[in-house]
Amino acid sequence: MAPIDSAETQGDPTGATTRADRMRRKASRTLVPVAVAGVAAATIGLVPALADSGDPDLPKITAQQLVEKIAASDTQRLSGTVKITTDLGIPSLGGLVGSLGQGAGVSGSAAPEDRLTELASGTHTLKVAADGPEKQRLTILGSSSEYSLIHDTDEVWAHESGSDEVFHAKTGGGGHEESRRGAAAEGTPRQFADQALKAVGDTTSVTVDGTVRVAGRDAYQLLIEPKQSGSTIGSVRIAVDAENGVPLRFTLSPSSGGKAAVNVGFSQVDFGKPAASVFEFTPPKGAKVTEAGDAAGQGAAGKEGGPLAGLLPGGLAGLEGTDGAEGGAAGGVKTVGEGWTTILRAEAPGGADLASAKGSSSLLDAFGDKATGKFGSGTVFSTRLVNALVTDQGKVYVGAVTRDVLVRAADADH
Repeated sequence: MAPIDSAETQGDPTGATTRADRMRRKASRTLVPVAVAGVAAATIGLVPALADSGDPDLPKITAQQLVEKIAASDTQRLSGTVKITTDLGIPSLGGLVGSLGQGAGVSGSAAPEDRLTELASGTHTLKVAADGPEKQRLTILGSSSEYSLIHDTDEVWAHESGSDEVFHAKTGGGGHEESRRGAAAEGTPRQFADQALKAVGDTTSVTVDGTVRVAGRDAYQLLIEPKQSGSTIGSVRIAVDAENGVPLRFTLSPSSGGKAAVNVGFSQVDFGKPAASVFEFTPPKGAKVTEAGDAAGQGAAGKEGGPLAGLLPGGLAGLEGTDGAEGGAAGGVKTVGEGWTTILRAEAPGGADLASAKGSSSLLDAFGDKATGKFGSGTVFSTRLVNALVTDQGKVYVGAVTRDVLVRAADADH
């Protein structure tokens, strides 16, 4: 781990230790994938729980010690309510997901990859529970129904109340194991915190920023900020339980200001053992059960990557060298830049044919802004966090960076 900037709550410089680096790597977990084409839309965000009034008076702690506290936390039992929202400046995906599902012939599917994408936008409330690595449950509370994803030992079940569709998977490897991991970790502040800690490096500042109460618990606030200019991410704040080191709230704010873009936090949490009945499930009478092996795209909820893949430093590295889209370059994709200004470069479907097909009144122009440079011309598509430049020559540059950084990357690649 690179040096951490704040030694104590009030902030003195301190160095990192080899042991702490090992613990940070241990804490880092890779979960839900974010595909290149959908990096903005698939970024799952959660709304923070309201902090209790009054900041607790806690013993001083260094940033290094707080990172170690998160890494060393072995709490495996909890239950509670998570308040969720995201504001990336894109439309709600709920209706889009349903439309795509019907077009693909999977209307009413209970498979996790078909339903958890809905968390990528809007406001949601989740009920979560865990009893060790073999029993977890997540329930998305809707206005008229509930969608539950349950992992119990060697089985994963998913079902929406009132529906006759049930998804089932046996764990033990491949896509089935990925479904289990998705059920185990989706929707908790820990998931986001672990991904954020992977960003700690030479381009990152880490400090302790006071204390707070979250869901009735005393917590320290860990502040992670880019040292580089050009990132659309302004800061990441993690409220860490002062007693057990469990992340209670995660807040990602854009560099442009305004309200947080990605948040997740407990409004209520209990670290006692949940009742065994919480993890039990029997398909309703007459329900259609879809086995994981029969569901297209199974395991999307648990593949390697994480919900912040592509946003935080290192998140795009795992995609480098993968095959490009059909019609793209044989060399696939690669990353350019470093740290918080890392950009993914790929070939758009159709490649150079895009130039001849694209006119001034094209669909691309209608939804984006024109950009020019040494690379030629192209269109920039923007959200609050992720920007993408599609050149008329068929190259695509995507990252949690500003428009200017994208243009400079395209110029350098010309």
